[in-house]
Amino acid sequence: MTVTAKDPKVAALAASRSLNPYPEKVTDEVFLASPFCDPRDLVQVKYEMVRRVRVDKVPVARAARAFGYCRQAFYEIAAALDAGGPSALVPGRPGPKGPVKLTAPVMDRIDAWLAVDGALTSKDISQKVAEEFGFTVHPRSVERALARRREPESVPEGEPISRCRPRR
Repeated sequence: MTVTAKDPKVAALAASRSLNPYPEKVTDEVFLASPFCDPRDLVQVKYEMVRRVRVDKVPVARAARAFGYCRQAFYEIAAALDAGGPSALVPGRPGPKGPVKLTAPVMDRIDAWLAVDGALTSKDISQKVAEEFGFTVHPRSVERALARRREPESVPEGEPISRCRPRR
């Protein structure tokens, strides 16, 4: 199978973060012989590797090597499959998974400051954060973090979901 930039399947796999960066490492004869199986599909490669061990009783080391992984990776993939099903085999989004500066303890402190003085501006808060915690934070970041904290957990039934802020 050749990988071309115009291949719509490659574009779809890349968009869903499921494009195998090393399809050439997949050497399992049964997998490659099937017209259904595609070594470019990362989720399918991982699933079939686990299936070969559990159903076809292929030793873990041999199956992992044939699908381009090590034994440790096999066990991690199998655990993810058991915990979350095939969708758990899709790689997660890259980048930070949560706030770096405005963490829960910092936001709790900001809430305490606002409880004492509700007239504090985001600029005032960013200066207080720098003084107390020793790092800078942009006033706009403070505003966004406060807005996220005030968002309701769920939208009442019948109300439209909107990410737009009301104009001030």
